[in-house]
Amino acid sequence: SALPEKKMVFNGLTVNKEDMNKLMLTPLIHYPLPGGSALITFEEAKVAQRIIEVREHMVELSCGEELEELDRCRVRVQAVPVEILLPSALEVRLTQSSRSILVSDLPSLGISKEALLDKLELFFSKAKNGGSEVESREFLDDSGQMVLTFTQDGVAEPLIEKGRIQVLIGKGKYEVKISPCMSGDITNLQLQPSRCPRTVLLLGIPDVLSEEAMRDALEIHFQKASRGGGEVDALAYVPAGRTGVAVFVEDTG
Repeated sequence: SALPEKKMVFNGLTVNKEDMNKLMLTPLIHYPLPGGSALITFEEAKVAQRIIEVREHMVELSCGEELEELDRCRVRVQAVPVEILLPSALEVRLTQSSRSILVSDLPSLGISKEALLDKLELFFSKAKNGGSEVESREFLDDSGQMVLTFTQDGVAEPLIEKGRIQVLIGKGKYEVKISPCMSGDITNLQLQPSRCPRTVLLLGIPDVLSEEAMRDALEIHFQKASRGGGEVDALAYVPAGRTGVAVFVEDTG
């Protein structure tokens, strides 16, 4: 009940009553990629599994880039599964800020976010409006709400108790909602290994072609059914001597 309100759209998904207080996590995993590697994601998990089972693959390259000898037109790469750690349990301790408030139901005035923040900061900086000197302000893009932090303690609580306040901006009055500003600290995090079902990590790729040409050669090779491949959904290649980072999100397909 102390958390700020956020408007949401109900799409028909229901849960058991005992699950209502559980926190739903959306994975956003950063996975380091060494030089001479590639990540390839197939449309079907069974294709990725076939590629991993074969393990070693001879990839044919285009001979148009100064690769004259026949034995230099193929490279051997290793296919291994991608193992990542996903959170299985999370405990968060929530604390309420003594100097910050969360302002929601912001008015739509047809002005920029910064201009709106200026007007709200000016209003809440005045003692006659129940406010005080503002130390900082922040607009939360993901929720369309605003966090105001005052320089003094004891200002936020009376505003929160009011719940809703009429804000005077120009010649108009607009009602905004005031809620506690909560911050969370992770007190317990448990992880479990998980294998990406549709993604394969290719290792040992030599630096013999340009980045674009090597990416094309890998995609052509692994999409052919005659070599155990299939339709490629995405492919990222990191040349030797460089490093990269892949970001994994929840597979909703």
